[in-house]
Order: sequence, then C-alpha cells, then structure tokens
Amino acid sequence: METVVSADGTQIGFDRVGSGPPLVLVHGTAGSRGRWGAVLDHLAAGFEVVDIDRRGRGASGDAEDYALAREVEDILAIIDSLDAPVNLLGHSFGGIVALETALLTDKLARLILYEPPVAAPNTAESQAHNRRLAELAAADDADGVLTTFLRDSVGVPEPAIDQMRQSPSWPHRLATAQTLPREHRAVIEYTVQPERFVEMSTPTLLLLGGASPPVFVESTRAVDAALPDSRVVELPGQQHAAMDTAPELFVQEVLAFLQP
Repeated sequence: METVVSADGTQIGFDRVGSGPPLVLVHGTAGSRGRWGAVLDHLAAGFEVVDIDRRGRGASGDAEDYALAREVEDILAIIDSLDAPVNLLGHSFGGIVALETALLTDKLARLILYEPPVAAPNTAESQAHNRRLAELAAADDADGVLTTFLRDSVGVPEPAIDQMRQSPSWPHRLATAQTLPREHRAVIEYTVQPERFVEMSTPTLLLLGGASPPVFVESTRAVDAALPDSRVVELPGQQHAAMDTAPELFVQEVLAFLQP
C-alpha cells in the first residue's frame, strides 16, 4: 500500500500491481479499490495498474469539507506521482471524477469512462431521496443507506440486493455507507457543459451496457456528444457492472482501446 497527499492534506491510498504504462482505476460510489478484483490481474498483465481507494474509505483519509473538486484533486495527486503518459479508467461516479480530472492534466494518454451518471435528474424527488439517505446515515443505519441507494438511485431490484447481501463484498460496501449521501448529491448537481470540453483532445472510450437503464444510456450519449474525440462501445447484455458479470468482455474492450 502506498499513499499520496492531496491538495487539502488528505492522504489517498492505492496499490500498484503489474508493469507497463500506468493505468489508474477510479471506482464508483459504494465501492473501494477491491471493486476491480475480477479484472485486476488481467489488466495488470500489460499495465502498471494503480488501484485507488477514493477518499472516505479503505486506506484513504477524509475531510469535512467535501466537494467533487476534492475528489479530482485526489486523482491529480496520484497522476502527478506517476510517469507520463497515464491511462485513466473511471466507473460510475468515478467516471465523473475521471472526466473532470481529464480537464486539468496534460499527462493523460487515454481515458475510459463506464457509464458516468451525468444525466441523473436533479428534481424534488431526487432531493427528497438525498435527504432520506442523509437521515439514514445520521442514524448510523448503514444497511438502510446502502439498500435505499441501490434500490432508489441505481435501480437494483430487491432480489438482486438480497443476492448482493450474500456476497463477500457486502461488508465492504456497508463500510462506505456514510459517503453515499454526499456522492449522490454531487451526482444530481452535476451537469455536462459541452463548452468546457471543446479543447479536450484525450482519446476517450465510453463503455455502455446494452441492457443498462435509460439514465445511463442518456448519460453516456451526453458525454459522447460533448467530447471531441470519443466513441461508444456497447457491452451486449450487460448493465452497470460488467467487470463483475462479464469480466472477459470488459477486459477485452479496455485492452483493445489501450493497445497502441
């Protein structure tokens, strides 16, 4: 385990595995660096994979003053500690973080975004949902926060949530529950502003599950429309977690894009 110090003094922990060009992995909400377990060794066969814990979980510290900008500063600190050029892969909320990071560094070779939820609606209903998450977090009801988030934010059916509870990863997800309200708020407050990306030249792959809910389809198309050099690859039959449900397909598309 290694650490870097972010701009606000927070320590951000990460592992390195493999050798080759750097590939930084940015996990999504309710995750940690262990999120990539099913694909890590395959990616590390050709890359130096830098597998981070975003702030507020695992080996990383935290701070009271939370903002999406702090998350971006964390990734910039990691990138600045690596030899250029760096490849950057972000999943879900981690995709928003990675997208914003790409605007602020000239060290990126390629960018991969897997369904960053940029089109999540900021409505009275979503605001009420965020308040409910915050109430559950304030009551230290980690299971309630996580279950409510998965069901109402991500759209995971109850039977699938029950299956997830039996997974070895469930306790690790519970450990991130306190971060869910703030990250959900950051998502619903985020909008893609195409004019900010007109000069972004980083080649970008957008991964989209062929069976993903409409909000992820809309989000992916919005990012694709905003970026000068991007393309969408659909993962047939998959939804928001192909690294779990179809790891070979996920790795295949990632490596095909990253190969020179």
